[in-house]
Amino acid sequence: MDEAGQAERRDPDTPPVRVARIQDVARLAEVSTATVSRVLATPERVSAEARARVMEAIAKTGYVPNPAARTLRSQKTYMVLVVLPDLANTFFSKILRGIEETLFEAGYGMIISDLDGSPEKEAHFAAFTAAGRVDGAILLNGHLIGQSRDGEGSAARIGIPLVALCEAIPGADIPQIEIDNRAAAAHMVQHLAAQGHRRIAYVSGPAGNILERERFQGFKDGLEKIGLPFDPELVIPGDFTIESGMAAGQNLVARAVRPTAVFCTSDEMAIGLMRTLLSAGLRVPEDVSVAGFDDIEFAAVAEPALTTIHQPRRELGQAAAAALIDLLQGRPTPKRIRLETELVVRASVAPPRTN
Repeated sequence: MDEAGQAERRDPDTPPVRVARIQDVARLAEVSTATVSRVLATPERVSAEARARVMEAIAKTGYVPNPAARTLRSQKTYMVLVVLPDLANTFFSKILRGIEETLFEAGYGMIISDLDGSPEKEAHFAAFTAAGRVDGAILLNGHLIGQSRDGEGSAARIGIPLVALCEAIPGADIPQIEIDNRAAAAHMVQHLAAQGHRRIAYVSGPAGNILERERFQGFKDGLEKIGLPFDPELVIPGDFTIESGMAAGQNLVARAVRPTAVFCTSDEMAIGLMRTLLSAGLRVPEDVSVAGFDDIEFAAVAEPALTTIHQPRRELGQAAAAALIDLLQGRPTPKRIRLETELVVRASVAPPRTN
């Protein structure tokens, strides 16, 4: 039925539905319309008590702000671009939650760009930012968008505030939020050695990745601290994915002399490696101990549960979003923020068997 037909069937005694206005919210919350606008645009400038009254009034009235009018008035989009290298990687789930909830509290939304290794996608999002479609961006891809991973350049040419998260961007004069990957990797090696392991293999991340470089150096630092020589034969290539972990497992299964422990630089690789070892009839940790890095959701429920390095992923996302909001609102923010990691000991690591 068309709209005219529907209108004919409406009850003439039923009053039209009135759309809530900002004045309605202000009246119910007992504040000015300017205060309502501030709560929606810059909530940190309004007291917690007033914010709570306004948000309650919005919920009761069903008021929906007009984003187009808001954008025209302020020349802002109130949107932030979050650049991911691979959305399919489960590592990013809690980071995105931390970003989203912090942006929401400050009145911002987010757009996720999944680069997935595509130069075309990266060029598209570089143009997207240059056109002023977002107010700022959080970069988890390890380089400035529209620039090679090894390139050094100024964020100013992109034209919006930027924050780097997890993967530091060498030469970029922007806030960088990260963990100490090198120290965390060394800590894991020392833990394996404390269990009695002396032949420890290493499954790497993708070549050239800054996280891989730091974790690999940490692996060697850990060996040096416990007096073990570095053996390149115990380094197995990977790329942080579960498939590369399975391939690393096949590499180990085929060896006549195996390491007693394996340190994988991502949990996904560790889980894939354990699956291959178990399918080949090897036991974890009785025959080979396995450790990971990240503490993704599946680490605790893997069989056996995975010993790993816990990254505070939600807090990393929150810190990056808070730093970007500071930039957007003209407040100073540190150029480098490092959050603490934690060694999580579970069942996948045990002392080596003695024959």
